Amino acid sequence: MKALLLTAPSQLEFVSFPDPQPADDEVLLRVRACGICGSDIHGWDGSTGRRRPPLIMGHEASGEIAAVGSRVDGWRVGERVTFDSTISCGECPSCRSGHVNLCDRRRVLGVAPAEYRQHGAFAEFVTLPPRILYRLPDALSFEQAAMVEPVSIAVHAVQRVRVSPTDTAVVVGSGMIGLFVIQALRWAGAKRIIALDLEEKRLALARELGATDTVKSDRDDTAAEIARLTGGQGADWLLRS
Repeated sequence: MKALLLTAPSQLEFVSFPDPQPADDEVLLRVRACGICGSDIHGWDGSTGRRRPPLIMGHEASGEIAAVGSRVDGWRVGERVTFDSTISCGECPSCRSGHVNLCDRRRVLGVAPAEYRQHGAFAEFVTLPPRILYRLPDALSFEQAAMVEPVSIAVHAVQRVRVSPTDTAVVVGSGMIGLFVIQALRWAGAKRIIALDLEEKRLALARELGATDTVKSDRDDTAAEIARLTGGQGADWLLRS
């Protein structure tokens, strides 16, 4: 298969790579779309230490099942899916209780810290355990489905704070996740959404996507401006993206 391989810090090469072979309890996914996470950028330049070359990065993706292992039930070739970026073991107490994020043996797709190397989805194919797969509705494109993972982060954050229709929320940072948070806050019914960022272009997009107010975060009186916008009451929620 063809893959985009991180071969050294700040160096990517488009290479021929051995086709991954699914284990008996895995599926082979043909990747149709893959996003670029901010963590991939920091992995590319070597600043995080969690993407040691050589590595195929990429964990925000979607595709269709190309093959299924002999012990895989309930999934068939051709199904359109996306997936959780974290591969949990499915067997430990944390996994059995539904807290897969606490799995001691968890791996993140497209990541290579000192403990492991897990090639990701900047490639034509990737193997995955079926327990982390999610079927796609027909109306959802592969490109849209590749954004499910980052969107889920924003939705989860907003669900945790339990926004009410009278609430004011401040969103610090108007990058991808921050913009998704703003849209999720609108969906949740927040009365006022104040977006902070250093870049005016991002703030303009934040207003377009639902922020009622925007504030440049490098001004000296940011807190005072938020107080002014809220009539001296301040915000009910602060979400950092």
